[in-house]
Amino acid sequence: MKILITGSNGLLGQKIVKQLLKANCSFLATSKGENRNQDCPQTNYVSLDICDEHEIEQLFKNFQPTHIIHTAAITNVDYCELNPKECDEVNYLASMKLFQAAQNINAHFQLLSTDFVFDGEKGNYSEEDEVGPLSIYAESKVNAENGLMQSQYTNWSIVRTIIVYGIGNNLSRSNIICWAKEALSKGQEMNIVDDQFRAPTWADDLAWACIQICKMNKTGKFNISGPETLSIYSIVERVAKHFKFSTGNLKKSSSATLNQPAKRPPHTGFDITKARNDLGYNPKTIEETLDLI
Repeated sequence: MKILITGSNGLLGQKIVKQLLKANCSFLATSKGENRNQDCPQTNYVSLDICDEHEIEQLFKNFQPTHIIHTAAITNVDYCELNPKECDEVNYLASMKLFQAAQNINAHFQLLSTDFVFDGEKGNYSEEDEVGPLSIYAESKVNAENGLMQSQYTNWSIVRTIIVYGIGNNLSRSNIICWAKEALSKGQEMNIVDDQFRAPTWADDLAWACIQICKMNKTGKFNISGPETLSIYSIVERVAKHFKFSTGNLKKSSSATLNQPAKRPPHTGFDITKARNDLGYNPKTIEETLDLI
């Protein structure tokens, strides 16, 4: 296996790098600009602009990957809503360029996607449930998914996930669990929505699943998340309880009060039976990971 990772400076990318290094597997990590992950050797890193077809062609020609794990994306949902053209270029069109490059060398292409492809009316979604994107971001991911599913080429996988959390090096964004731990430790006043339900996913578990799909040469769609679906308020409450922080400054609020540009699905969460059976996926609960962050 020779794995090419896009978005290697991100949290998931860093966890994939860590596990591939441990397994002594050949890989090339890529992100736009410099390597911000000091745990990734410079010899395993190349800067890549995923929107540049020529750069992609050259890189694929030089490295000849057997598998591509495509984690790079604009994941700020509100930013995407306000910048639809850029969102489309990065999340959809660039994904299609990478997918085409993978086809040219008969490599496996893995696309990271999201629970936001669903409208959130039902919850506990399986891989075969119908999508219903509510935002520009979600639409860009559905378009990328469709690009794979409607292709004659079948050597691909789609990994959908939910609220990925954990710690990494020089990350450009925080995540709900790390943010909650810090804010609770300082006793800050926090307004937390209690009408959105998600299944937070430990980044190390997700990285394991992404690599396992490649190892086993599995194809098709996989829903990969944490084992429990909770309200955002409950997630923060669980963090507080674990570390014995006071919940006195926690206040419940409704999504409607946030006035966010992008609409969120109210209730997602995944049925992960397929991942458990086909991959041997066994995700950790929030409590099992909190002392590791």
